Amino acid sequence: MNMRDFYKSLCFLLGFFSVQTEAEKEVNVATWGTAELSMLYSDWYAQKALDGSIYTCSSTPWQTDPWWRLDLMKTYSVNRVTITSKPDCSSCESWLNGAEIRVGNVSSNVSSNPVCAVVSTIPTGATYSYSCHGMEGRYIIVNNPGPSKCVTPCEVGVYVIFPGNLATGRNVKQSSTNGSWISEQAIDFNPGIIKQSSACSSTNVQTNPWWRVDLSSVYRVSSVVITNRLDCCPERINGAEIRIENSLENNGNNNPICAVISSIPAGVSSTYFCNNMEGRYVNLIIPGDSRILTLCEVEVYGEGPLLKRTFLKMKLKSSWSLSDPAVRVQLLSQLQSVLVQRGFSDVKLQWTQPPEQEVMQKEADPV
Repeated sequence: MNMRDFYKSLCFLLGFFSVQTEAEKEVNVATWGTAELSMLYSDWYAQKALDGSIYTCSSTPWQTDPWWRLDLMKTYSVNRVTITSKPDCSSCESWLNGAEIRVGNVSSNVSSNPVCAVVSTIPTGATYSYSCHGMEGRYIIVNNPGPSKCVTPCEVGVYVIFPGNLATGRNVKQSSTNGSWISEQAIDFNPGIIKQSSACSSTNVQTNPWWRVDLSSVYRVSSVVITNRLDCCPERINGAEIRIENSLENNGNNNPICAVISSIPAGVSSTYFCNNMEGRYVNLIIPGDSRILTLCEVEVYGEGPLLKRTFLKMKLKSSWSLSDPAVRVQLLSQLQSVLVQRGFSDVKLQWTQPPEQEVMQKEADPV
C-alpha cells in the first residue's frame, strides 16, 4: 500500500527560530602592505613574496639573523600566516627550518615582536599555514635566527577575519565610474593604503554623485564605517550624506539620513551611528555641483535580516512528527533553501522552541 501524504500547514513566528548572519570572511591582507628584507640577494625582491606566483621568490643572502618583514600600514588581528617554499630546489628545502613567524608593532627590532610560530620544515613547493590566534600587529616578520642563514619565502599570506560586515559580497552601484575605480572596490576589505585605484571606488565629477549597497533584505543598521582616501584630496568626502531605508526613489537618495560627514582625515576610518535604522539600501550621496565621491571602504553593521510572520505550506510524509529532532532539522533545511531562493543566502536558522502547527490531511493522488 502506498504511504499517504498529507500537508501540514506550519505557521512560523520569528520567535520560534533564531536567525544569524554569516558575514564573517577571512581575507588575505598581505598584498595591502609593503615588504622589505634585511639584505637583498640579487633581484629577489621582498615584494616578490606577495606577487601571487610561487616561481618568483624573495631572498636574503646568507647572513646572521636574516629577516623578511611586511608592513601592513595598520594593526590587524591576525588569524593565520601561510608560507610557500621554493618549488624548484630540493636542496633548498631546509633553508627555512627554524624560521620564526612574528606578529607585532615594533619596527626597529624585529626580534622584539612576539612569536606566532616556528617553522620546522616546509617541503619543496608546499604551502604551510600557521595559526596566530588573533595576535595583533602591524608587522609580520619571518626571521631566521643564527649565523649563516637565509630567508627565502616564495609566497606569504596573512589572513584576517573581518566579522559582521553586512556589505560583504552585496550588489553595489554608483552614479558614474572614474576609470577603474569601480563601485565594488568600496567593499573589498582593502582600505587602499598602497594603491588606491585598485582598492577604492570613485565617481566622475558630476552633480550629486552617489554610491549604494543593496543588503538584499531589511536590516536594523547600527553603524556605518567609511574609510577615506589616503593619497590626496580627503576634503572631497566633506558633506556626504549616509541614507538608509527601503525606497529606490531617486536611486535611494531620498531615504532618511543616518548622518552627514563633516570631514574624515586622509586614510582614516570613521564610524557613524545610525540608531538601528531599518533598511535594505545604504546610500552615500554628496549634494552639489562638480563633486566627486571616492570611497576606499564602506562597512555596514547591524542585525537581521528582519523577517515578518510568514505562512508556509510544506509537504511532509505522514510518518514524520514535529517532536522528532531529525524532522525539525529537515524542516530547517527546507526553510534554508527557500530563504536562499529569496535572497537570504547569509543566514543560519536554529529552533528556539518547537513550531505551532495545524494539520490538514489529504489523500495522495493515485499512482
